[in-house]
Amino acid sequence: MWRWIRQQLGFDPPHQSDTRTIYVANRFPQNGLYTPQKFIDNRIISSKYTVWNFVPKNLFEQFRRVANFYFLIIFLVQLMIDTPTSPITSGLPLFFVITVTAIKQGYEDWLRHNSDNEVNGAPVYVVRSGGLVKTRSKNIRVGDIVRIAKDEIFPADLVLLSSDRLDGSCHVTTASLDGETNLKTHLAVPETALLQTVANLDTLVAVIECQQPEADLYRPLGPESLLLRGARLKNTKEIFGVAIYTGMETKMALNYKSKSQKRSAVEKSMNTFLIIYLVILISEAVISTILKYTWQTEEKWDEPWYNQKTEHQRNSSKILRFISDFLAFLVLYNFIIPISLYVTVEMQKFLGSFFIGWDLDLYHEESDQKAQVNTSDLNEELGQVEYVFTDKTGTLTENEMQFRECSINGMKYQEINGRLVPEGPTPDSSEGNLSYLSSLSHLNNLSHLTTSSSFRTSPENETELIKEHDLFFKAVSLCHTVQISNVQTDCIGDGPWQSNLAPSQLEYYASSPDEKALVEAAARIGIVFIGNSEETMEVKTLGKLERYKLLHILEFDSDRRRMSVIVQAPSGEKLLFAKGAESSILPKCVGGEIEKTRIHVDEFALKGLRTLCIAYRKFTSKEYEEIDKRIFEARTALQQREEKLADVFQFIEKDLILLGATAVEDRLQDKVRETIEALRMAGIKVWVLTGDKHETAVSVSLSCGHFHRTMNILELINQKSDSECAEQLRQLARRITEDHVIQHGLVVDGTSLSLALREHEKLFMEVCRNCSAVLCCRMAPLQKAKVIRLIKISPEKPITLAVGDGANDVSMIQEAHVGIGIMGKEGRQAARNSDYAIARFKFLSKLLFVHGHFYYIRIATLVQYFFYKNVCFITPQFLYQFYCLFSQQTLYDSVYLTLYNICFTSLPILIYSLLEQHVDPHVLQNKPTLYRDISKNRLLSIKTFLYWTILGFSHAFIFFFGSYLLIGKDTSLLGNGQMFGNWTFGTLVFTVMVITVTVKMALETHFWTWINHLVTWGSIIFYFVFSLFYGGILWPFLGSQNMYFVFIQLLSSGSAWFAIILMVVTCLFLDIIKKVFDRHLYPTSTEKAQLTETNAGIKCLDSMCCFPEGEAACTSVGRMLERVIGRCSPTHISRSWSASDPFYTNDRSILTLSTMDSSTC
Repeated sequence: MWRWIRQQLGFDPPHQSDTRTIYVANRFPQNGLYTPQKFIDNRIISSKYTVWNFVPKNLFEQFRRVANFYFLIIFLVQLMIDTPTSPITSGLPLFFVITVTAIKQGYEDWLRHNSDNEVNGAPVYVVRSGGLVKTRSKNIRVGDIVRIAKDEIFPADLVLLSSDRLDGSCHVTTASLDGETNLKTHLAVPETALLQTVANLDTLVAVIECQQPEADLYRPLGPESLLLRGARLKNTKEIFGVAIYTGMETKMALNYKSKSQKRSAVEKSMNTFLIIYLVILISEAVISTILKYTWQTEEKWDEPWYNQKTEHQRNSSKILRFISDFLAFLVLYNFIIPISLYVTVEMQKFLGSFFIGWDLDLYHEESDQKAQVNTSDLNEELGQVEYVFTDKTGTLTENEMQFRECSINGMKYQEINGRLVPEGPTPDSSEGNLSYLSSLSHLNNLSHLTTSSSFRTSPENETELIKEHDLFFKAVSLCHTVQISNVQTDCIGDGPWQSNLAPSQLEYYASSPDEKALVEAAARIGIVFIGNSEETMEVKTLGKLERYKLLHILEFDSDRRRMSVIVQAPSGEKLLFAKGAESSILPKCVGGEIEKTRIHVDEFALKGLRTLCIAYRKFTSKEYEEIDKRIFEARTALQQREEKLADVFQFIEKDLILLGATAVEDRLQDKVRETIEALRMAGIKVWVLTGDKHETAVSVSLSCGHFHRTMNILELINQKSDSECAEQLRQLARRITEDHVIQHGLVVDGTSLSLALREHEKLFMEVCRNCSAVLCCRMAPLQKAKVIRLIKISPEKPITLAVGDGANDVSMIQEAHVGIGIMGKEGRQAARNSDYAIARFKFLSKLLFVHGHFYYIRIATLVQYFFYKNVCFITPQFLYQFYCLFSQQTLYDSVYLTLYNICFTSLPILIYSLLEQHVDPHVLQNKPTLYRDISKNRLLSIKTFLYWTILGFSHAFIFFFGSYLLIGKDTSLLGNGQMFGNWTFGTLVFTVMVITVTVKMALETHFWTWINHLVTWGSIIFYFVFSLFYGGILWPFLGSQNMYFVFIQLLSSGSAWFAIILMVVTCLFLDIIKKVFDRHLYPTSTEKAQLTETNAGIKCLDSMCCFPEGEAACTSVGRMLERVIGRCSPTHISRSWSASDPFYTNDRSILTLSTMDSSTC
């Protein structure tokens, strides 16, 4: 029973063995000796709460906050002992804060529940009771046989039993898992491959013994038989598979990092400040208690004639009385801890998050997707990012390869509008110096291969030789593993160079996007791959069909870094076509333009293009017989099969004739290079973490600007042992120290990274910190999360941000301080599990530089302002105790105590925190360096915190002693000679305080709207109206009416009005003077940007002033004055918004700022 309870609570897994036994279709043995293992259901859970645990779990999380827990204690103290104020003054705000926060977090979790329900409720078909039964995804059990149709997503991890193909193969894309849209081939279990009907499968009795679930995506169950949840079936009518891992045990779910509560740096600073204020509060309470008992040592003050003690009070314990008095003072001063700060912060985050979704600059028209906010708790963290970790495929790139250039027989060509155009003069031909396009016109007559050493024309023109470049595109069209969908293929390539027909009629699927791009390019040129049936590959060459018998495929592997096919031409000739990286093809070549091609490949690589070399070899009959025999022996070997195959492949792929090279571009998303450069200018380090191979990742890093051509690229790859890895790291550290290069880049692969993180973390981090850019390739999902965690826990404690689009990125998205999901073409796992979701990587710049900057400035000011106004509020209460013998008499009425933070001073700061724009949005976006001004939580530093705190204390002293000097010494301020009482004194202090803190907020505001004016001046007016109404009527439900006629009497005194104005001006004048001198003697970059803005929206350059033509420059004093008053000459400034302006020329924000022609300044 106890174990069952622990399992239900998640402390014990339901099964403990190393393997699991699965009975297909859940046909268990009938002998009664078998106890079925229990497996979890197929539900995916990304939410935090349930109906049952929401209240306790949410309350627990909320009372972890210092302020909430503190006010709970204060509320309980007020209930237990006699205190100066009512329990309502603490209980009501606390209840309001807890309720608003719970509603907000409950709403966000409800959205996650809806997302989960959409996935868990998806319809699926399961084989049960001799037929197909429609059910929901969440009802799939381990052992169920599931039918998946074309283009459907696998609802669980399945073992492929059969498909509609005779060989039991199927094709899938894993875009939602790893961002790759490549086609991957999977094979059914041989014993069940022929069971292609429901009736046959219903009779299947089988047992699967497999390992327990593990997170590694790159360690599949068997030879291409495991279909992972989240992948999509492509180019296959239907398949049947048995579920072996379900729900949160699928590989996709296991790669999710457990969802934890993320807390921003601002919230951590708030808790630190609260602890400091708690110390101040306790100190004030202790001082007051000690001074009270010190004062009461004199008998006349201990028990004055007008306040005699009861017998119970005389006999009570002194220790208990001391504790009781201490708690009473604690309650009296408790408002120095601003409980309303948290509810205002929650409202600011929740309401402010809508601005991200409403921003039209973050809206992607093509996909009709706007930015999404899944967690509003981290808005301000967008302004503190120091490291960006990004996936490559689908995040930086579109994952769409495009053929760009090629080199054929030593000549370079570009594809322009579906036609090949030479970059230089072509070799002489019989037809003269013509373009490659013209020289290929005779391909109309090509029909077969002859027994000569190269292609020949039709029998009518057998004497004409076809050049090597004619063979090039035949090699491209035949050397691949591309699949083609079953669509109408008539009219493809019927005429010469029908460049627009093949792509529109044929749909190719490939295991590599490079292959797909090359086959499509050949089709545009006129050599169209039609498809393969059984062992035949069909190609249309300018409308004429040719059939090649596919004899063998020498598959690609990472060691050889090439693939080959052996085909039999229509003439019977045996040919091998090979393609691969230049480092694996060129050394095997004995003919062709090797050196010229090598130069061209280097030129392509410098452009950031992905290159492949193409070569061929002709076999004699005797050579082919030997090759065929050796391949058969290697493929059927029972031991060391892979080694034998590798040896055979090396034997076959030699003595090649080089045909040329291809250059394919993995098309970057729009403005990726500009975005990465802007991030670098903002002081943010960019790391690329990808599962791609080394060469591909480096190529894309160069093309997207992550690596610069002038950057010194260091490599930590293919490390085999700890000692080897450590030595390489030490060498890299020495190179960084010795090389006089400004910037270094580091490339590290997953294997080497595992070794580096095992025992050499410090050394690895030292190398990384000295590199401007880091690229990690061949990374497993959990490795990405480990890298981010390593940076997070480093001594600098930097703020990290992760960007990804696939399920393999979920771990790093959840590990980073801020997780950004890219809403890709397929799959939404990353977007669902992220904090923010955007449609394109380029939107990251606006999200950080504008929204992040604004959110941080707003909330930093909000936090400091709250502490400031509460110090102003409670310090006069403390000072008042010195004048009332520490009798715990309150200075303010209890209604004022309750409403000060809730009504009188709450709206101006809330609206400020939602609408403030201290700098124009376009300035922030076009000047990424301004982001540095707010880095490292600069606006919430101890220095800034002390300034606001001291400012609050100084203003409080002016409120109290200014009022005391006015009313003290029995001065009469009324026309009838009457004097003010203690409630009038307190009301005067309170009135000055409300006006001062509200006007102080107005001074902090740079961006004024009608809403700001309404709440700022409306708050002051509301206070006066409320006070007149509250003090002008005898309220029957109030036990005491201390404030009756007090406020009206106060306002009837002209001296009181003069005192209010004098104290407000005195408080704010020194603050204004300090601001002016700080801004103009020690301005930050942001303040310089503010100084460029003038009355008519015309802006000058930083640190300059604009003058009419021919006018001499100002003297230093004159220039200082011009800058202080912000004066420029707008008549000499021309402004325009050009398409060359970075990032967002189609900006549709309310406020716009165009560039300025600086030549006029």
